[in-house]
Amino acid sequence: MSSSSAQTQHLAAILTSKGSPFDIAYRTTPTPGPDEVLVEVKAIAINPIDAYQRLSGFVIDSYPAVIGSDVGGVIIAAGINVSTDLQPGTRVSAFAPCFFRRGAPDYGAFQERVLIPASNVALLPEKISFKEASLFPMAVGTAWAGLQVVGIPRDAEYKQEDKKVLLIWGGASSIGSAVIQVAKSLGFITYVTASENHHDYMKELGADKVFDYKAEDTVDAIVKSAREDGVKIQYAYEASGRAVKDAFEVLKKAKGKDIAKLASAAPLRPDCPTAEGIEVKFVAVPTDVGARREFSSFVYRDWLTKKLADGEFVPSPRIKVVGKGLESLQKGLDEWSQGVSGVKLVVDLEVNNAYEHS
Repeated sequence: MSSSSAQTQHLAAILTSKGSPFDIAYRTTPTPGPDEVLVEVKAIAINPIDAYQRLSGFVIDSYPAVIGSDVGGVIIAAGINVSTDLQPGTRVSAFAPCFFRRGAPDYGAFQERVLIPASNVALLPEKISFKEASLFPMAVGTAWAGLQVVGIPRDAEYKQEDKKVLLIWGGASSIGSAVIQVAKSLGFITYVTASENHHDYMKELGADKVFDYKAEDTVDAIVKSAREDGVKIQYAYEASGRAVKDAFEVLKKAKGKDIAKLASAAPLRPDCPTAEGIEVKFVAVPTDVGARREFSSFVYRDWLTKKLADGEFVPSPRIKVVGKGLESLQKGLDEWSQGVSGVKLVVDLEVNNAYEHS
């Protein structure tokens, strides 16, 4: 390919039909719209939804399609309305909108260059690598969406004496590790479940108390601890996708007389438990385009950019690099399907390692 065509084309992992293998092929590099940036992707993180989307065609309107959400990279072009701090050469952590664009090829992360709304971009300090930057965009957005859906104010500043407790079930997951850090920034006391080998890491991220979810008496142990601490548990975030009933049971026993609220990262099943005084809600971002843009701008442009700059958000969970190049994406999805714990699988697309720190 000539040098001129290399500037107008890039490689992408393209889905040609539902369930198809990835076709690594060149596609035309798009031009960003007025409120978009074009990001040269240096690292891609794999999320559980990626495997499901490839196999099922979930929220894909037509093929060919490009999926994927989490990237670390560098802005190489910016739309006319984009602010001066998001211009070419800027290092970023970004959330690609493949869901909201329903698989439209320009907006999926599984490629060398991707269009991303400027509202979905956080500035990336030099001390954080691109692989680390790919770990958390979806997780942080999902963490905030869950807290918002159960009515927790963005500007909360709880004190220790307020005794506001958030139960986080599945703290070692990508979402769970983000929820811990967001909750601590708001002043919550955090009760977290994780397998025993992840307990020290959970405490490093800010968990106040950690419980082994594999134990037979996990629910009773959490309730007992709350009573000993003199607190009620009125908020819970089920981040693992597998334990709504357990988290619900904790709230039922430890909420006191007030209403308790449970955010579920997984869609609610028909057999989801119910009880008077407990609300269970599926985590979802605003469906209105304007409201979603405002939400994303708060999460990425404001909160996450500041926390990364101040060193108050730790890239999490831990990284496991599954390979280099787009060809490694299928390997990553295969490995995820076999089960991973406490790590996020990342594909490295970086050729020039000048920015690498890990």
